[in-house]
Amino acid sequence: MGSMIFTEPRDPRFVTVRRGGTLSDADHRLLAEWAAVCAAHVLEIFEAAAPGDDRVRHALEQNRAWVRGELTMREALRAANARAAAREVAGGAKFAAYAAAQAVAVAHVAAHELGAAAYAIRAVQAASDEAGRAEAGRRESRWQREQLPDAIRELVLDDQRLRNHVCWFVFEC
Repeated sequence: MGSMIFTEPRDPRFVTVRRGGTLSDADHRLLAEWAAVCAAHVLEIFEAAAPGDDRVRHALEQNRAWVRGELTMREALRAANARAAAREVAGGAKFAAYAAAQAVAVAHVAAHELGAAAYAIRAVQAASDEAGRAEAGRRESRWQREQLPDAIRELVLDDQRLRNHVCWFVFEC
């Protein structure tokens, strides 16, 4: 999937309380929901390149089912195969599929929320002409921030500042 989006040691704010961190289950689900919103915003880029391939859409549905408590984390991850779909396309479509894969992975590791957002920004940039690429990325980043629930806003914005360098510097910090 390209560069690693994690830094060591892991930020305890993205580790659930039951695993020794400080993240509540409610905020974990908000992070997953926001990640899915970011990925869904660029879904059409993938679907335009791979009409009839529903794997990325299905991955986002699995994410939302996990958020609603209808699937276990393992069930959501097992059923979602957006990464496989990404291997069959290029450019913005590949990044859009990776955004969905990262969104589903939030069920397992909350810190994937940043990957979903970063890949969505990269999808928009790649789908834009060279002259408009930077502005398209800035618009997408601003749109994503507008979607942030208040309960996780500062956590995500701080995460963007701290890990912008491992996310291809796509976030306005």
